[in-house]
Amino acid sequence: MFSFFKKDPTKKLHKQLSIKLEQAMHAQRNGDIRKYSELSFEADQIDKQIIEIEKRAKQDG
Repeated sequence: MFSFFKKDPTKKLHKQLSIKLEQAMHAQRNGDIRKYSELSFEADQIDKQIIEIEKRAKQDG
């Protein structure tokens, strides 16, 4: 009934993902491939969390 009051649990994760991807892009442009790799891995982990939360939300209806 009051579902519009519920906060989006993935909103914060999407923001973190965006920041990590931007940091990774800058690291790559600066030639720091190791840092790029670390940030890309972290971004991938955040993306997996988002997918899992969205999957659970669809199952709950």
